[in-house]
Amino acid sequence: MATASTGKNVLSSEQVERYRNDGYLAPLPALTSVQAADARAKLEAHEKSLGHPLGPGQRTKSHYLFTWVDEIMRNDAILDVVEDLIGPNILCWGTIFWIKEARSPSYVGWHQDLQYWGLKTEDLVNVWVALAPASEEAGCMSVLPGTQHEQLEHVETYHEDNMLTRGQELTLDVNGRTPVAMPLEPGEISVHNGRLAHGSGPNTTDDRRIGLSLQYMPTSAKQTLVDWDTASLVRGVDEYGHFDHGPRPEFDLDPVGVEFQKRANAALRDLIYAGAEQQVDPTL
Repeated sequence: MATASTGKNVLSSEQVERYRNDGYLAPLPALTSVQAADARAKLEAHEKSLGHPLGPGQRTKSHYLFTWVDEIMRNDAILDVVEDLIGPNILCWGTIFWIKEARSPSYVGWHQDLQYWGLKTEDLVNVWVALAPASEEAGCMSVLPGTQHEQLEHVETYHEDNMLTRGQELTLDVNGRTPVAMPLEPGEISVHNGRLAHGSGPNTTDDRRIGLSLQYMPTSAKQTLVDWDTASLVRGVDEYGHFDHGPRPEFDLDPVGVEFQKRANAALRDLIYAGAEQQVDPTL
C-alpha cells in the first residue's frame, strides 16, 4: 500500500530552483546513521549466507526480495524530497545496489540514464543512498551540472572495470565541463535528474563503498521499449496503470517476491536488448 503525503515541504524554493537548473542536490539528510548501519549489516549478513558479495541477480529490483530495501524505498524522509520535485503521486521504477569493494578499480563511466531506460518522462529522480562512507577517495558520484538539458552521445567501451553493462562512456570531453563531486556520509542522499550526466571513480580506501540507488518518477511515466514493466506505487495514487506494481515482501526472500523479482529482471533484460540498437544498456 502506498503512503499518503506527509504535507511537508522539506526543500526550500532555492533548492528546488537549483535542482531545476543544475539537475542535482547533495548532500541531503535521509536515514539516520543507525538506520544506515543496520541496512549495511543486513546486506552483509545476507552476503555472508551466500558466501560471496551480492551478485547481479539480486542487485536490481531488490525491493521485491528484502523487507529492509522496501522500507528504504518507502522512507518518508526520502519521499518528501521526491514529492517536492515531482508531486505527490510517485512510482519507484527500480532499486540498484552499487558496491565497490575496498581498493577496487571499478568505476562507473559518464552516462545519462534516460538515454537508454525507455522511460517517457523528464521527471525521473534518481536518489542515491549511502550505506557506507562515499568520499571522493571511495569513488563517490560526480555530476556534470546542467547536462539534463542536453542529449549527449555515448560509446560502448566494454571496459572490464566499468560497472555499466556495455562500458558506456560519453563522447564529450568531460574535463571541459567542470564535474562536481557529491561525497556522502552514511545515511545521506544525493538526488539527480535521470538525464543528468554522472559517473564515479575507483574506490581507493580500505572500506567498501556501498550505495543503493532508487529511481522515482511520476505515475504518468510510460515505458516505451517493452510491453510489460514494473514499478512500485510508493506514495499517492496511480491513475494511469502503466506499470505492474508487484508484491511487497512479507519477509526477506519471500518466495512470492523472489518469483516476481526474477520475472521483473527478465523483463529488464528484454528492455536492455530492445534498446541496444539505439544507444546503451541499463546497468544490470
